[in-house]
Amino acid sequence: MAVSFSYTFTGKEKINWITVSQLNTLYAKNPKPILIDLYTDWCGWCKQMDRTTYMNDKLATYINEYYYAVKYNAESPDSVVFNNQGYGFNKKYSTNDFAMYLTFGRLEYPTTVFLSTINARPAPLSGYMKPKEMEAPLRYFVERKDETQSFVEFNNKMKAGF
Repeated sequence: MAVSFSYTFTGKEKINWITVSQLNTLYAKNPKPILIDLYTDWCGWCKQMDRTTYMNDKLATYINEYYYAVKYNAESPDSVVFNNQGYGFNKKYSTNDFAMYLTFGRLEYPTTVFLSTINARPAPLSGYMKPKEMEAPLRYFVERKDETQSFVEFNNKMKAGF
């Protein structure tokens, strides 16, 4: 696969964000890796990632081609079904149990969650990430290296810039 990243923020390409409900339907027809942007309305770094990282043309193009991209508000009071499992609002933590599931209860925002398949164990990466910092995990899950080598091994051998 020959793709390269550019780190300018022209904002021409936009990520095709979908809902969890849309994900369930689309994935059943055509499985591919999943990226979930877990955010809150009050999170400044979440908004910064939206303005910079997710507006990077090459990154957006890559995500749109190889991933289902879901933007999910961790504090959503609405029930959601993911992979035939229901999740609701957790009053004790003021968050949705879906966010708890995706982060193993480590609620930090923003968190980018990668899943190679809908049944895979979530791989949450917390904190603000620049486009160049997202390249390795994006490629790792697309190339399915999670089945043959660790991320550290993949990252050490990866040549940046595709």
